[in-house]
Amino acid sequence: MDKKPDEIIFTTENGEQEVFRVLEQTRLGGTDYLLVSTTNENEDEEEALILKDISKDTDEDAIYDIVEDEKELSLVAEIFQELLDDIELY
Repeated sequence: MDKKPDEIIFTTENGEQEVFRVLEQTRLGGTDYLLVSTTNENEDEEEALILKDISKDTDEDAIYDIVEDEKELSLVAEIFQELLDDIELY
């Protein structure tokens, strides 16, 4: 995680692609996390998500999954909130 990407492309299970802007990243317990946002073209609101790097060493590209576990989400969101004290995470 030496270089922070400006954006990443997330491919859903349905094969759809969505571009996310990387707001911040952190490493916790040997796992990389990204705080990302996207703007819905039909709305002015941004959606923020926390992604977890689930890649294996043998994977050519990074593989991210949306953090849905409440405890993990709360812990990582708290860290991102400290890193970006002007962003409110829900």
